[in-house]
Amino acid sequence: MPVLENKDVTLNYATFGDRHNPALIFSNSLGTNYQMWQPQIADLQNEYFIICYDTRGHGQSSAPKGPYHLNEIGQDVIDLLDHLNIDKAFFCGISMGGMTGQWLAIHHPNRFYHLMLCNTAAKIGNDTAWTERAQLVRKQGLDPIAATAASRWFTQGFISSHPDVVETLSEALATGSSEGYASCCEALSTADTRSQLRDIDAAITVLAGSADPVTTVEDAQYMVERIPNATLATIEASHISNIEQPDVFNQFIRQYLVH
Repeated sequence: MPVLENKDVTLNYATFGDRHNPALIFSNSLGTNYQMWQPQIADLQNEYFIICYDTRGHGQSSAPKGPYHLNEIGQDVIDLLDHLNIDKAFFCGISMGGMTGQWLAIHHPNRFYHLMLCNTAAKIGNDTAWTERAQLVRKQGLDPIAATAASRWFTQGFISSHPDVVETLSEALATGSSEGYASCCEALSTADTRSQLRDIDAAITVLAGSADPVTTVEDAQYMVERIPNATLATIEASHISNIEQPDVFNQFIRQYLVH
């Protein structure tokens, strides 16, 4: 797999489809890797030049010692686009990837045609909870987090009907980098775009899962009410909506990410 040796981090990435198509970069959620986008890669690679990467501390990317900050995580995306000589792209990120997208929209709106921010919020959770989770993971590893992740990620109906999918994602979380996960928790503890949403000068779609207990429809509405050029879309899913409802999710991409 290609990698980008970049400053303090090695980013693992992959591309799919024809480079002459519009570029679309996907950003994964906390505790996953770029493989979470397989339903989108399979369905959309004939329409977009798809770029997937593992966020620092995740998958096959390196996990430099933390704590991380949202501006580092966001800058990794800009550096990857530069590495691939892509001036402008579409963006789709979920959860932590949606926070990454907010940073990009605030600081580099000219690099994106349209950003889809999925299952995310301007402030996810609270500082103390993220800091405590980081401490827990550094002491006990990722097994305790992985054991309960499915209930945060998916509806009970999906968990019952797709046990193989849930097991694959849970195992990927359990075998990931504890340091990388903890450092990203610390980034999320300080990530807060609420005061900057009104300054976003980019086309935005905020996608919310109607059954998402982590980042709610209300969180999405808060963002849409403040971002000047934003649209709200909802999907009948929990937190990892691109896997729970891939067909509907892909329809939203086709609807909103139009060049």
